[in-house]
Amino acid sequence: MASGVVSIDLHLVHQGVLSAILGCFAAAVWLFLVVVLAAPLVYQHGRFAREASAPTSLAAVAATCVLGTRLAGQDYRTAAAVLLAVAAIGWAVLLVPVLRHWKTPTTGISFIAGVATDGLALLSATLSAAYRAGWLLIAAVVLLLLALALYIFTAARFDLRQLLRGQGDHWIAGGALAISALSAGVITEAAAALGQFSHQHQVLSTGTLVLWCLAIAWLPALIGCEIISPRLSYDVRRWATVFPLGMYPACSFTVGRVAGVSGITRFGQVGTWIAVAATLLALAGLSRHIRRTWPPRPPRAGSRPEPAVRGGAG
Repeated sequence: MASGVVSIDLHLVHQGVLSAILGCFAAAVWLFLVVVLAAPLVYQHGRFAREASAPTSLAAVAATCVLGTRLAGQDYRTAAAVLLAVAAIGWAVLLVPVLRHWKTPTTGISFIAGVATDGLALLSATLSAAYRAGWLLIAAVVLLLLALALYIFTAARFDLRQLLRGQGDHWIAGGALAISALSAGVITEAAAALGQFSHQHQVLSTGTLVLWCLAIAWLPALIGCEIISPRLSYDVRRWATVFPLGMYPACSFTVGRVAGVSGITRFGQVGTWIAVAATLLALAGLSRHIRRTWPPRPPRAGSRPEPAVRGGAG
């Protein structure tokens, strides 16, 4: 998901080669996770039920939508439409179990319920313009409103201590609003292209700008808490930090166009390279973690088991 978003950023700043490399990496990781992790769960009903009730399961939906959006940006419409269908089915299957087993206070990963819903809205709006499908645009608006409701529901129960203690996923608190701003911006542009919601155009464009401002408002707290309480060791949840850092510039390009504010677009250009740097740091941490832990060594007889090392595949 994080790599897919940064690939979109690089595409928007006309770095085609780098965007393609990162896009291929994101697609490869997506296929690996589907084949190695997701597919076996279908045949393990007990484990599937446990995994499906965790908010992290919806990250698969969000990642599928991001990948579909990236493909749609390269005019691979059919592949993007297939991914939209896959994501919609996954969302319909997973959202109810996740909400049924909701835990409070919430952590950063809990915001993924809104992110996944926003991802569907984003891809639906993108394809509505490509296929001239007004019904997809209406679906995107409904999904965006639902995503905002889920955000409010989660934020009202968010444990603010996570800003100091979280291992990376707390950044989704801001990233979730950033993808809402991106979805709203794409909806606004698609509505103009299709000639729909013409009387609501000002509401849509203003709402898009407001969502961007609310997302930006998280940055001082997120950055300040990282300075106060540095968390420098690698943790797989740091990929959840890369996602918002990539989503901020992605939404800024669209919001800048919709609002007609060039400064927001310039923010996106600068933010792209910050997101690229964060991606490289996360990849370096992942590589180092793999070198340390692979191949796994069986414990020696009579030795005490070592504590688990944080981390995993990003």
